[in-house]
Amino acid sequence: MIPYQTYSTQENNSTGLLQINVVSAETNFPIPDAEISISYTGDPESSLEQVVTDSSGQTEEVSLAAPPVELSRSPSLIQPYSEYTLLIRAPGFEPVAISGTQILADTIALQPVRMTPIEDEVSPDVPIVIPDHTLYGSYPPKIAESEVKPVAETGEIVLSRVVVPQTIIVHDGVPTDPTAPNYYVPYGEYIKNVASSEIYATWPRETIIANVLAIMSFTLNRVYTEWYRNQGYDFTITSSTAFDHKWIRERNIYESISEVVDEIFNSYLSRPGIRQPILTQYCDGQRVRCPNWMTQWGSNTLGEQGYTAIQILRNFYGSDMYINTAEQVSGVPSSFPGYNLTIGASGDKVQQVQEQLDVIAGVYTAIPRITADGVFGEQTAEAVRQFQKIFKLPVTGVIDFATWYRISHIYVGITRIAEYS
Repeated sequence: MIPYQTYSTQENNSTGLLQINVVSAETNFPIPDAEISISYTGDPESSLEQVVTDSSGQTEEVSLAAPPVELSRSPSLIQPYSEYTLLIRAPGFEPVAISGTQILADTIALQPVRMTPIEDEVSPDVPIVIPDHTLYGSYPPKIAESEVKPVAETGEIVLSRVVVPQTIIVHDGVPTDPTAPNYYVPYGEYIKNVASSEIYATWPRETIIANVLAIMSFTLNRVYTEWYRNQGYDFTITSSTAFDHKWIRERNIYESISEVVDEIFNSYLSRPGIRQPILTQYCDGQRVRCPNWMTQWGSNTLGEQGYTAIQILRNFYGSDMYINTAEQVSGVPSSFPGYNLTIGASGDKVQQVQEQLDVIAGVYTAIPRITADGVFGEQTAEAVRQFQKIFKLPVTGVIDFATWYRISHIYVGITRIAEYS
């Protein structure tokens, strides 16, 4: 492995950043003035920080101690992240306690919090516990499957084309466990959660892209082939590493991973002559060996050596692997026009996105209200910049692919045009 000398394990003065985003579970609206107490997990009396959410339901970015960054860049027996416990309180809502938010050095962690309005009595605090990261904790290895599934070509059993679903139904356990709950998770949020659970956000960007592509292709194979539904189940995928990927309810994600998913969320991996997304399986490559599959630590090493994402993928899966894009994205008012919208643009697409932004600005009041006149001027650009700032996108004022679809998804979420459950 490549040695890193930037941080000394003796000094242990590394830090990461944490931002907490609080919304109502009923409306998806941000909750301002929520009070959050941050303490070390295992020492709830430590009370390191007290922060309050702004009008967008967000806290400032809080600097928190973390182990040296090199511990997450090569296999180590030492836990490479620190863990914190959050207690969130807001008037009119049930308190929420989250134990185990994971902070990596030199990264921005984003902790989503969904609060339920108080109905009768305040429930006792039952903390949500975030378990170990898969590269550090002990989880069962993936049971090998064929990367291409037999499908009936009737058009009734499987989809006739690859579609990015609006929602993934996650069975939080092994397939045969009838007591495990099902969760309805927006597709992009699901991919960000899994990637944050299975790789480290400190890895090279091309390594992150390669792993995200493998996760998305695997997931879209489950969707395309209706793998579990054809076995009589009522879910899309499980949270078991033996069968699928590790999805962890309410875990924090990382900004670097979130940005990658936003940029490529409609992509998957293909081989020539095969219609379905490839079921791209992988393992860590240290505790578990998996010939002909990608290894996560191996992908990190190649990324450090300057390999691109597709070079990393072909190194493991073969030279005939290529990146494809889905023909349709479900659950959005309209598809990306295929070109960026910026100052000087005009027409129906501009007016449509202005209308969506203005609705969002009625809820996220830090975004200035705009007139939907179909002309992209400075007022629209400023609204876009404020939107990008809130939702952790590069702040450019330009509506690119990632910004278009994030606007669409937030608009859908707060207007309930499409239901997630």
